[in-house]
Amino acid sequence: MIIEKAILEINPNASFIVINNDINNIEWTHETEAISVENIQAKISEIETRDAHIEPRKKSYPSLQEQLDMMYWDKVNSTTTWQTAIAKVKSDNPKE
Repeated sequence: MIIEKAILEINPNASFIVINNDINNIEWTHETEAISVENIQAKISEIETRDAHIEPRKKSYPSLQEQLDMMYWDKVNSTTTWQTAIAKVKSDNPKE
């Protein structure tokens, strides 16, 4: 998926098929001009650096069920448990 994401960030109109998730095996379709492997790799590195905080955040967030429960009890008790929990995840896993 990262290869496809990189290509589409370089050229949002690109039409292509990545075979076996292999950066060296891309079929460019519908007259899309090929993008060099080097440019795709550079974009992948940029994306990985930019998005490094996402996976740790995903793993740290309480489940949606827990978050909804926090929101309910915050409303009932006029508290900020949910906001505090989410703020902690974000501060523990900052964007670069």
